[in-house]
Amino acid sequence: MTEAVVLFNEIKAHNGKRFGVATLNAPASLNSLSVAMVRLLTPQLQAWAKDDGIAGVLLDAAGEKAFCAGGDLRQLYQTLLDCGPARNEYAERFFGEEYELDYLIHTFPKPFLCWGHGIVMGGGIGLLAGASHRVVTPQSRLAMPEIHIGLYPDVGGSWFLRRMPGRTGLFLALTAANFNASDALFVGQADHLVPHERKAQVLDAIAQAAWSGDEKADRATLSRILIAAGQGAEAPASKLREHFDTINTLMAGEDLNDIAARLYALQSEDAWLQGAAKAFAKGAPSSIALSFALWQRVPRMSLAEVFRLEYWASLGFCAHKDFAEGIRAVLVDKDRNPRWSPASLAEITPAFVEDHLRPRGEMAPELVGLV
Repeated sequence: MTEAVVLFNEIKAHNGKRFGVATLNAPASLNSLSVAMVRLLTPQLQAWAKDDGIAGVLLDAAGEKAFCAGGDLRQLYQTLLDCGPARNEYAERFFGEEYELDYLIHTFPKPFLCWGHGIVMGGGIGLLAGASHRVVTPQSRLAMPEIHIGLYPDVGGSWFLRRMPGRTGLFLALTAANFNASDALFVGQADHLVPHERKAQVLDAIAQAAWSGDEKADRATLSRILIAAGQGAEAPASKLREHFDTINTLMAGEDLNDIAARLYALQSEDAWLQGAAKAFAKGAPSSIALSFALWQRVPRMSLAEVFRLEYWASLGFCAHKDFAEGIRAVLVDKDRNPRWSPASLAEITPAFVEDHLRPRGEMAPELVGLV
């Protein structure tokens, strides 16, 4: 019998309350988020939200390498080939249901602990971002690498990247740069650094805690547990903090061509910074242009409005060529040699950008009622 792709359990606290535990269980794929996972997680989280006996939730993952390396795009890829610019019903469900889950985590009415150990990328950051208590470990390696696959930082990325200090979020979107636990804390993408080997200590403390059922008090209790578990943890150096001023200079202004010229011309002795510039140069021009367009568009939007905009954007990418080409180059043929269309930023027109963002059919029913 095949084991379930999400495992559910509960931690019994000594005062009768319980803590729900959901474990992504596909370590062979680095726990890439699949439709099957989403369809298990969403109803269980909804049930725990309504259960007065559940004090909070822990979302973690099986294996030692990754919390979640992103969305599982293999089945989606075949539909991109089959549908082309025509309606793609699988993509509609894929993105509508994934964004519904992400929004549910952002708005969960109880303490929500996400254990972001190892690789946390793309759709994995979408799960982490909304949790009330986001843990990273010294081994955490995060990124929004969508420019490599002809997409853009979705799963709410347009919203949370815009809220990072300075222009660090724009830099991460346009360069797909990796960032570590200290970086995540610096830009507000994580709340606690806890060594992974202390996870058992955290689980034991959850079982011993006196959960009241009051959301505010229980969030404070969980924070105390994580602060205690993180005492003395050795934090890696933060590249985003070190290069904060340089990043703001590189990303300055409201003209993408100005930003591109600075990145193309960048010469740095720092391998991380130089690597980010090289990744920008190799990324899909369509992804870069849309990432920047969304950056400019969302500052005054609510989270719900951003998810609805991203839904149209994601279907727009499905209808154009680069998304399928990027998946082919990175995940299918693995030649790492995508043929982007358009091939350069200079070839991208305002009409091309707007065609990615226009409505295609009806809004996903999962997203219509988000407020």
